[in-house]
Amino acid sequence: MGTAVAAGGLAGLTRAAVSGYQGPPELTPARAFTEWTLDPWMLALALVLGAGYLAGTRRQPGWPAARRIWFLGLGLGFLVIATMSFVGVYQPVLFYIRAVQTVLLVLVVPLFLTLGRPISLAIAVFPRTGARVEAAIRSRPARILTFPAITTFALVGVPFVMYFTSWYTAVFHSATIRELTYLALMVPGFVFFWTLLRVDPVPRQYSYAVSMWITGAEVIGDAFLGIAVIASQTLIGGAYYEALGRPWGPTLQADQVIGGGVLWILGDLVGLPFLAAQLIQLMREDESDAAKIDAQLDARDAELQAAAGLKAAQGEPGGTAEEARPWWEDDPRFTSRFKPT
Repeated sequence: MGTAVAAGGLAGLTRAAVSGYQGPPELTPARAFTEWTLDPWMLALALVLGAGYLAGTRRQPGWPAARRIWFLGLGLGFLVIATMSFVGVYQPVLFYIRAVQTVLLVLVVPLFLTLGRPISLAIAVFPRTGARVEAAIRSRPARILTFPAITTFALVGVPFVMYFTSWYTAVFHSATIRELTYLALMVPGFVFFWTLLRVDPVPRQYSYAVSMWITGAEVIGDAFLGIAVIASQTLIGGAYYEALGRPWGPTLQADQVIGGGVLWILGDLVGLPFLAAQLIQLMREDESDAAKIDAQLDARDAELQAAAGLKAAQGEPGGTAEEARPWWEDDPRFTSRFKPT
């Protein structure tokens, strides 16, 4: 067995020498854990965001541990994985690894950063600045830019443009374009999840029914991008990959088909945690509304009992029909349903 592996490795090196290939060695399960690269700009971004978040949580002793896990452990953790693990090493070599990186940067990293509630933390730590931030968030330009149709279009449109223009290969030739591309993929994702999950102050609170519809549109968009990549009759970045001369792994056409499947299927699977987060927020909102209604009903009952006791003490008749009306007839959310026809 060891001789066969060694022979296979030697054959791979021979093919690489013949083709002039100078990239990383063949991707194996072991190398998926051991191959790492340094991206100074993304490392600096992760350190700055992490340090700022930790400093804020120290000034907010009651900040929930779950939010720290979302932001620091998963959000920034997946940012490091997407840019500096084997994903960052092999994304210039394998199309499907580049697709994995795209899904991580567009969907996974922004989702977990959003769940960490960084805007709420910043507002709590810096109340004076936070007031101006909240005013900017609720401004008319912010409401327009974060309209669900616009955020969804940006979330799906940016990767689509990247894959079907020269932007795709420009990333391989310029470190500046690569770093800006990472940001261009993450920002629309963060805005998308921020405005729909509503865990931080948002320009406008859309109902969770709207969120479900938008999530469905996003899932369709991911599927459309993946299918378009699979069905493409030309190789995306074909000239670059042919010049690279990778002597191992899938063929260029198979690599692209696998990458399209990753964009489609993995992108849709990532939508499941988003739906779970939406359902959790919906249940919490319902519980909060129920608690408020119960408190209002208790206060009303106390007032009616006090009034009835006062009337009884004064020898007056009991409560009126107005006092006996059901509570929902006075609730502004249901009033329109009980108007006389």
